[in-house]
Amino acid sequence: MSRMHIEPLEHWQFHTRISVHIGDINYGNHLANDAVLRLCHEARLRLLASLGFSEMDVGGTGLIMLDAALQFQGQSFYGDELDFDLGIIGLSNTGFSLIYRIRRANDGAAIAMVKTGMAFFNYQRQRISRTPEIFRNALAQSY
Repeated sequence: MSRMHIEPLEHWQFHTRISVHIGDINYGNHLANDAVLRLCHEARLRLLASLGFSEMDVGGTGLIMLDAALQFQGQSFYGDELDFDLGIIGLSNTGFSLIYRIRRANDGAAIAMVKTGMAFFNYQRQRISRTPEIFRNALAQSY
């Protein structure tokens, strides 16, 4: 069986720590796959806030997720503290990709690699919009 592989970045732009709550646990008594995407959402919001943005306001436009890929590397359990490293790659005229590396804080064990494709989106017009220059500038200053 072939497996997906998400390549880690050499330089991570942002770091945050998030706890695994009971609602994140599935019937196998470990971190659920859907919870991984919810935790990535929280990490993404924190990254955007560190740049002065939100998902609904990045220089006057919003963001929408186009796709997501998830590569599990280990299990996580209730009460674990997870370290998220995030980096933005592939900035284009309408969006970018985000890479997330998730590790358990107490022992550094690899939990998952995640990649999400994000597009700038005008929710009033319901269509993709151009990458705001203010976002490009914020990225340039953060690296």
